[in-house]
Amino acid sequence: MENTQISKPSKCALVSGAIFLFLAVALGAFGAHGLKDIVVGKYLETYKTGVTYQFYHALSLLIIGAISIQIKELGLKSVLILFTAGILFFSFNCYIYALTTKKIFAMLVPIGGVFFLAGWVTLTYKLLKLDTK
Repeated sequence: MENTQISKPSKCALVSGAIFLFLAVALGAFGAHGLKDIVVGKYLETYKTGVTYQFYHALSLLIIGAISIQIKELGLKSVLILFTAGILFFSFNCYIYALTTKKIFAMLVPIGGVFFLAGWVTLTYKLLKLDTK
């Protein structure tokens, strides 16, 4: 395998995506098997929502990392930061809320949603700025 040089943000996106995907699978399995008799109703649904959003955005980090290797001028560091913040604020607060039922954690979830939305808007803007042939 050829040793390819990639930027730090690209590598960070790829590694973060892989770690967050691992955690999504682990936390999803834990939720499906370890919590089914402990956490019920809306709390279990909130937990599942956290896993779902984490999975999609972690997969997006892998895709962004791969794209940024090919299109260096895209500069996706800001999207990486926004999606990572989204996962931490949205998904992790969903998990904590589901496990503790403390309303403060539910109140932090929308902040993560705003980070996700800002990441998608930023990605769209950066893609639109690219020169085309």
